Amino acid sequence: MATFIHRKEAMSMEEIVSQYIKSMKIAAGLNQQRIFAAWDACSGAGPFTLKRFFKGGTLYITLSSSVLRSQLLMQKDLLIEKMNAFLTQDELFTDDNRTVGFITDLKLK
Repeated sequence: MATFIHRKEAMSMEEIVSQYIKSMKIAAGLNQQRIFAAWDACSGAGPFTLKRFFKGGTLYITLSSSVLRSQLLMQKDLLIEKMNAFLTQDELFTDDNRTVGFITDLKLK
């Protein structure tokens, strides 16, 4: 027998996706991918990025260009602000995750 959802119980797509992400426990991995996408979008250094790693609020980036690394180091605080603003606007980023949250520090190698 089919069950129907009454209008009072209807949920928006945003709520459904949010519940799905929480129930499947994929929020940490999804957040990490969104952080890497924020790095590519905000820094413009995606093609020069060799390795990416995020742990404990710190984003570790290995770049292939020392010149680019020194330029980005001068803009470190601005980059962190831009990436966190990017993540705030991202619908798929969940800020209530304990393991993978917003970026607090940036380490460039």
